[in-house]
Amino acid sequence: MPYREKVFLILAGIFITSLVMANLVGITKIFIFLGIGIPVGLIPYPVTFLATDLVSELYGEKRAQFLVLVGFIMNIFLVLVVTIGFYAPADPGWFEAIASSGEPGKEHVFDYMYGYMIRGTIASMIAYLVAQFADVKIFHFWKRLTKGKHLWLRNNGSTMFSQIIDTVAVMTITFVGVLPTEKIIELIIYGYLFKAFVALTDTPFFYLGVKLLKDKVGEEAQASA
Repeated sequence: MPYREKVFLILAGIFITSLVMANLVGITKIFIFLGIGIPVGLIPYPVTFLATDLVSELYGEKRAQFLVLVGFIMNIFLVLVVTIGFYAPADPGWFEAIASSGEPGKEHVFDYMYGYMIRGTIASMIAYLVAQFADVKIFHFWKRLTKGKHLWLRNNGSTMFSQIIDTVAVMTITFVGVLPTEKIIELIIYGYLFKAFVALTDTPFFYLGVKLLKDKVGEEAQASA
């Protein structure tokens, strides 16, 4: 396998793994970060934007859009599998084993997780397509405007804007009718601040990735042209 395809496979793996993790753990826990409450699913999600920015820089807009589409299909696959698991009839022996373990209520953990995860995942899927495609488009807009210079600008500019779209959509769809409006607004603000913080801190990793990979990936692309 050519080096450039190995690198793409690794970046795609990081992207899809982070995306699936974000949807699986979702809002199952709110943790405190610098004094503010953040859904645990936000921890891996900003990594997806770093991965798409690297793919955009190293492989171009079409390859990045292809990766976004694959991620969306994987989300559909995730929803399908957990939905089958939710509606599949439970083995009576499972309930008996839980009851005899002295930890009643644990037999309903999957149902509880599914209720939160499925709504969050559907919300994420809607926001995901818009935000990720916006990220790719804005990234290449800034790249053309700056004639390929100022990596930090297109990396942070694209992510900061697309994260606004994603955060507002996900928090609104997930929590409308569940939480008071003021709490939803609070989660939007805090969630976006967390994502913005992570986006800023990933800039050195973006520069490092481009520095280490771009020449080798570019050489192979020219050789195969």
